[in-house]
Amino acid sequence: MNAIINLIVGDAQADRVVPPTGFTARLTLFASGAMAFLTVFALALSLASGRLAHRWAEELARSATIRISAPADQMAAQTEAALTVLKQTPGVASARALSAAEQAALLAPWFGPDLPLDQLPMPQLVEVIEDSTGYDAQGLRLRLAAEVPGATLDDHTRWRKPLVDAARSLRRLGWISILLIGGAMAAMITLAAQAALAANHQVIEVLRLVGARDNYIALAFVRRFTIRAFLGATVGVVLGLAGVLLLPSASDEGGFLTGLGFQGATWLWPVLIPPLGALVALLATGAAARRTLRRLS
Repeated sequence: MNAIINLIVGDAQADRVVPPTGFTARLTLFASGAMAFLTVFALALSLASGRLAHRWAEELARSATIRISAPADQMAAQTEAALTVLKQTPGVASARALSAAEQAALLAPWFGPDLPLDQLPMPQLVEVIEDSTGYDAQGLRLRLAAEVPGATLDDHTRWRKPLVDAARSLRRLGWISILLIGGAMAAMITLAAQAALAANHQVIEVLRLVGARDNYIALAFVRRFTIRAFLGATVGVVLGLAGVLLLPSASDEGGFLTGLGFQGATWLWPVLIPPLGALVALLATGAAARRTLRRLS
């Protein structure tokens, strides 16, 4: 209990053991600030990837496309027959045939806006939206094969799963990056603490001669490095959030690259970074201090 109080309140005599400025102080502040800055963006990437995976899974699971390939004189009849089948299919919320302009817009990114659709044997596309219960895709395929020979159902399963898996992999990569950043921060602070302890070897020996225990000395280093890490991480988080705010907001046109930000309650997540950075510094410095003091004995 006393150790916790001393860690929070501090001890003026013990604080003199740790140099207030110098290389180790700058290294601790810089390392914690830089790692916190990177953590903000890794966290934003992970959360945005999770939202993207959920949105893609929801949107692609609810939609499907029927492609009708038939001679020009039979296209209208087969399209109407397909729409009739869909209206009678349980689980289908709505279905409509895409207009020529909509189909041209779908092909424009690949063939340009001047594609002469009226001169090409283009299939007719029918958009299918399912309701919350869903429909029997295999049963619908069998009925279409019997009543609309030129119709082919594509429920997007082939390319839905790779997209969702890719987004989820990005989310996992973001969390792994955060763990690696925390490990790198712990390593840098450990080196800084060891350097500070070694540089103050003579002061530590004098404190031991007058009766100071190693726990007392170690606590001074832990407190100073923990405070430095907290302050550095706070600055890094503020700069990281400023960078996130400058990113474009999410839009359908920009896709994934315009959605790298925080939404709603997720803005509270970066607030946890400085306390966690301080905890990493506390544990790393404590281990380094005990190990170094044993070696200096």
